Amino acid sequence: MPFFTYILQSSTTGRLYIGHTQNLQRRLHEHNSGQTRSTRNQGPWKLLYAKRFNTRAEAVRFEQQLKRIKKPHRILKLIRER
Repeated sequence: MPFFTYILQSSTTGRLYIGHTQNLQRRLHEHNSGQTRSTRNQGPWKLLYAKRFNTRAEAVRFEQQLKRIKKPHRILKLIRER
């Protein structure tokens, strides 16, 4: 089963959230239903970007690369260019 690195954006605050999962639909539902502590009370969340990987290690590596960027406008620029 593939893994995904994904970027969500809060429709209310504009905040970005970066994570990885095997099931994008389930994970988005968890974020939007308040089941994820770090995104609770900040939704609704919309999926901006997702990239598929064959292994969890690859997905985590890309997630960490994105999180190192820090500045949201640079992350948005990067995903627009892909």
